[in-house]
Amino acid sequence: MGTPDFAVTTLDAINNSEYDIVGVVTAPDRPAGRGRKLNESAVKQYALANNLKVLQPTNLKSEEFLAELNSLNANLQIVVAFRMLPKVVWQMPEYGTFNLHASLLPNYRGAAPINWAIINGETKTGVTTFFIDDKIDTGEIILQEETAIDSDETAGTLHDKLMVLGASLVLQTANLIANNKVTTKKQVVNGKLKSAYKIFKETCEIDWQKPLDEIFNHIRGLSPYPAANTTLINNDEQIFIKIYKASKINEKHIYEAGKLITTKKELKIAVNSGFILLEEIQLPGKKRMSVAALLNGLQFSENAKVR
Repeated sequence: MGTPDFAVTTLDAINNSEYDIVGVVTAPDRPAGRGRKLNESAVKQYALANNLKVLQPTNLKSEEFLAELNSLNANLQIVVAFRMLPKVVWQMPEYGTFNLHASLLPNYRGAAPINWAIINGETKTGVTTFFIDDKIDTGEIILQEETAIDSDETAGTLHDKLMVLGASLVLQTANLIANNKVTTKKQVVNGKLKSAYKIFKETCEIDWQKPLDEIFNHIRGLSPYPAANTTLINNDEQIFIKIYKASKINEKHIYEAGKLITTKKELKIAVNSGFILLEEIQLPGKKRMSVAALLNGLQFSENAKVR
């Protein structure tokens, strides 16, 4: 059970293993783009290309879906990046249902563990498999695998790293269950629990009054999606921009936070204790571009700033 690209790598690993996939459950097709054309999930596309049975319920408690799911006679269900399951679904198979989560639980329960690990400046994270229970991401842990978060890691690069690590962990977990060797441990919360709640529009706005490292982590943690953003003020013009790539410069200066400093090739923003050097951005209605390309066609005033 899964929907996005993150789940496809796991599905592919299972499909190329000794295990038989009797069905794939994914989200219904949804309209997308200007033409509102129905868009198939990445998981559905893979499943159809590999002749796997696909179920796309709109209601996980409907009698029709439950009957169809039960008719598959699956003895184990595996969940990767899907919605919360009702008890009648996760209790159905003989060996239960386990989930792959992209964090070292119990920390970063929720919808966006990859983003928040980077935003919060973590230096390590990982993947966890656990048996599903009636709450979100609280079930007993089966296996965990840790990995480092590089200093210039983005949500995109970490996503790909955990996607591969997670697929391997799922197979290890399935092997333990198949050979009746699985053991679990309860999630123990020590100190304050770090959450990974959904990323909202306001989450993406950069607060230029924050310290240098926090701003840099914020940009990395939202790249490439949904991307950190700010408003660039140049004379009377206000330009909304998304920032995909930047670097930080630790350097003392006399500028107010938010001040733009430009050269023919560079655009940097003054913050407390340093500068954020912009490298790749996007203007409204435009494609992503390098800052060098932006500076070729846009002149900035002495009073230009961001807010």
